[in-house]
Amino acid sequence: MTHDYSGSTVLITGGTGSFGHTVARRLLATDVSQIRIFSRDEAKQDLMRHEIADPRLRFYVGDIRDYTSVERAMRGVDFTFHAAALKQVPSCEFFPMEAVRTNVVGSENVVRAADHAGVSSLVCLSTDKAVYPVNAMGMSKAMMEKVAQSYGLNNRDAATTVSCVRYGNVMYSRGSVIPLFVRQLKAGTDLTVTDPGMTRFMMSLSDSVSLVEFAFHNAEQGDLFIRKAKACTIGDLAQAVINLFEADAKVKVIGTRHAEKRSEALANREELARAQDMGDYFRIKADARDLNYGVFVDEGDPRQDQYDDYDSHTVDRMTVAEVEQLLLTLPEIHRELHAASVERATA
Repeated sequence: MTHDYSGSTVLITGGTGSFGHTVARRLLATDVSQIRIFSRDEAKQDLMRHEIADPRLRFYVGDIRDYTSVERAMRGVDFTFHAAALKQVPSCEFFPMEAVRTNVVGSENVVRAADHAGVSSLVCLSTDKAVYPVNAMGMSKAMMEKVAQSYGLNNRDAATTVSCVRYGNVMYSRGSVIPLFVRQLKAGTDLTVTDPGMTRFMMSLSDSVSLVEFAFHNAEQGDLFIRKAKACTIGDLAQAVINLFEADAKVKVIGTRHAEKRSEALANREELARAQDMGDYFRIKADARDLNYGVFVDEGDPRQDQYDDYDSHTVDRMTVAEVEQLLLTLPEIHRELHAASVERATA
């Protein structure tokens, strides 16, 4: 189903983050009636209110852990982007139950409130760390996907379509490695890399928003979408940043951190066996088996042997030059390069 935002009300949970800023600006370029930013940080809301001075933006203070606050913000909403989450691996490792309360129970609150309010479409944002998870953050996001997909399995005639998207590293998002590299260069220090051979999928914020919009336009109940992407090594990413800034810095290897994988997968072979290739995207249909345990226990699927995981170690890998070109598509990199150029000129 194709959705038209004209005259509609859109809710973004966790809307003060990098994704929320990007999708809000894109929506404001349409005839959307109202965008509700739902988050628990009133200071970030105030900054966003002044930064994007548009009367169609409305700010709701609340926490997805609290169903009542979610239900209040969801009233009268047509479409919902669910981006609120605990995303930092170390904090989720130290406080796994907090990850459960936000990423699992909180997401269930969002799904329930969307159903109660009659929202047309809800898209939940997930991560490649949910595939074969080794840390609490990935495990909680994997459970978030199950919560979202179970809604359709248990409510086959529901008016609300609930789907998920899954993507890799969003370049220059808050807490990501590229801003860290830039800060280290500006401070005159070497770039710290845990393992230069580690690979990751790379995606711009604009591409991540396009993925979510694709889900809105194409989702059926329980679908999960991923965007096809190239990968690169972290060592090559660091070298590309050094090259662009014409810096003398070196890459310093500090060793793999706790709960960090050497590669990430956007989809496993079990999912790819039932996936639909849609060009730039894969649509992974929900496992629609009913409560017939024999289908789970006694029957297999020989198609799975024909597929490999969609893994950052096995997909096409970018060269350093290709990574540089990808980085140059980021407005933030252009701003930093311009600032560095001005500083060199006035030195």
